[in-house]
Amino acid sequence: MTALAAAKAYAATQNTPAIKPPSPSQEDGGLDFGSMVKSAMNDVMHSTKKAETQIAAQVQGKAELIDVVTAISAAEASLETVMAVRDQVISAYQEIMRMPI
Repeated sequence: MTALAAAKAYAATQNTPAIKPPSPSQEDGGLDFGSMVKSAMNDVMHSTKKAETQIAAQVQGKAELIDVVTAISAAEASLETVMAVRDQVISAYQEIMRMPI
């Protein structure tokens, strides 16, 4: 199971929009890794801002605590997904650097 598949499965259970795969690149016909990373970062920023808004609303007495906890949980899951992808990219880079020429 990949990190993207795990993120989609988690999003499906949380009624949140799933991370959408980027459109194929017109140059090589494949997926653009930079677009995927940018999309994931935008999703993290969106869920973090939503959590901050829910926290502020709860402090003002305008939101339920369960909504705040749910928003924070979604933001945390998004961040953990991006960190898992980052760790895999770093690991792959280190493995390539260890290859003999």
